[in-house]
Amino acid sequence: MLRSLPAVTLALTVMCALVSGCDGTGEPKSAGRTAGASAPALLWPGRTPAPQQTYEPNSAERPEPLRGAPHVPSGDIHRVSALAVAQARVAAMSGNLDEDGTREKIQACRAAGRKPCPVLTPQYRDLTGDGKDELLLGIESGKTFLFLWGFMVKDGVVTQIMDAGVTPLSVQLSGHDVIIREPAGPGGYSLRRVYSWDDHLQAMNERVIEYDASRPTR
Repeated sequence: MLRSLPAVTLALTVMCALVSGCDGTGEPKSAGRTAGASAPALLWPGRTPAPQQTYEPNSAERPEPLRGAPHVPSGDIHRVSALAVAQARVAAMSGNLDEDGTREKIQACRAAGRKPCPVLTPQYRDLTGDGKDELLLGIESGKTFLFLWGFMVKDGVVTQIMDAGVTPLSVQLSGHDVIIREPAGPGGYSLRRVYSWDDHLQAMNERVIEYDASRPTR
């Protein structure tokens, strides 16, 4: 009849099996020195760093007074029709907006946010952080393309502060940021763009563009 091992010996045997490090006598055996954690190492520390850059806006990012839009002495963007703003925007453009006839469809609209008008339901949010709402318009073109236009009232004049063309999986508002996710091909990733108010440019500027894990868009 086998005699049971003392509890301490049994525990030591199990521990040795788990760590795979015991010598012939059953004593624990060192697995060697563990590498210490280290902070990122700065390479070429003597090299002069690049100066902080300021980026000038491209033509789509320059704040632009909207010709043909009603004057708004109160400065309240709610006082002007969102559809009138969209129609003034396309009227001020030269040439076709696209090949889908979106320009003509906007001019024929009776109400924004109501099919077949391509102007989606207007969104009013404080994009600039000044405590007043700005107007964000989404204009559908074809099956997937979306024009994103942002407007503010500046000195009584409706002024465009955002002009982007995207093929979004989703459009979100977080705080003062407009966040757009677009498909980025196979591989389970999407492209994430974040537009934020740039006080220097006086416009919504594309602050972040990065690849991110795709999320279901149900």
